[in-house]
Amino acid sequence: MYVTMTEDCQVEFAMTSSAAGVVTPMRETGLQTVPGTAHRSSRRHPVVIGHRGAAAHRPEHTRAGYELAAHLGADRIEPDVVVSRDGALVVRHENELSLSTDIATRPEFADRRRTQEVAGQECTGWFAEDLTLAEIRTLQAVERWPHLRPGNTLHTGAVLTLGEVVELARARGIGVQAELKNPTWSASVGFPLVDLVCAEVGVAPDVVLQSFDAAGVRALRDRLGPGAPLVQLIGDEPEHDHHVTPAGLREISTYAGGIGPSKHRILLRDDAGTMVGVSDLVAQAHRAGLTVAPFTVRAENAFLPAHLRRGGDPAGLGDAGTEARLLLALGVDGLITDNPEIAVRERAALAAPALAPVRPRE
Repeated sequence: MYVTMTEDCQVEFAMTSSAAGVVTPMRETGLQTVPGTAHRSSRRHPVVIGHRGAAAHRPEHTRAGYELAAHLGADRIEPDVVVSRDGALVVRHENELSLSTDIATRPEFADRRRTQEVAGQECTGWFAEDLTLAEIRTLQAVERWPHLRPGNTLHTGAVLTLGEVVELARARGIGVQAELKNPTWSASVGFPLVDLVCAEVGVAPDVVLQSFDAAGVRALRDRLGPGAPLVQLIGDEPEHDHHVTPAGLREISTYAGGIGPSKHRILLRDDAGTMVGVSDLVAQAHRAGLTVAPFTVRAENAFLPAHLRRGGDPAGLGDAGTEARLLLALGVDGLITDNPEIAVRERAALAAPALAPVRPRE
């Protein structure tokens, strides 16, 4: 892949054909970029958002992970929020706890295992809403992907609350971008996640609130007003397609200030994992007045397009720096990443002034 700059300061991407060695432009959707975007690039400072902390290096949602993200230069840290039986805001990837804690090994909780429907999906395990905060405090957070991140299995940590994460971030002078997990479903089973978050956090400039649940984000807007920093998350599943149309983006702009799309909505891949082009989503979102911070930049081969993988091991480290650089060059306003150090490095590299050409001595 090649990244070049045109005479009018627009980024241009091209791919090299392995068959013929020919450089061909990458496919776009044909819509124009937002006028003036290129000329604003020198003043842009995209935020780096540590996804669940620094999840490539420490288990998700642990104090060590959040502290490491701050140390590596993240501007915000991103906790996921669920509710305990007694209404505490607990920071876990999902309300089912067996993948991210040691609860499955704890005989005192064996009788809490059950099956239920969560936001339309049948799920079996141990659920945050069945345990009090005191009970959850006895658990240890563990690595959710031990097959990809075996080094993280050497670390554990206590389960934190949202308040503790906000306090940790403020002590280090960074922000929080908190994701509410299935707030509409949560309210339907008696746990009003939106109300609880609004009561605890309110409108705070250093706390961004986000969710995939559009009704939940709308509820946040209704409760907190137009000054609340809100983000509509957008997955790459077909049911989210309507969000990325011009009409869908304009609709989002009526209740949120930004979108957090899957990176696959911007860097397009085929079924084999080969990158085939870039979309105009960033430009379209900017035209609708929305910021864009895609998820998730991760360094392991398992998460990278084919041309950025290094070796055949899914857990091996590929060239995530190039992926981050592509997204930044396309004008995103932030990056959600498991590797804050990579995004910080690439942001600095793109912001650095170009060196003047060296003239030969006469």
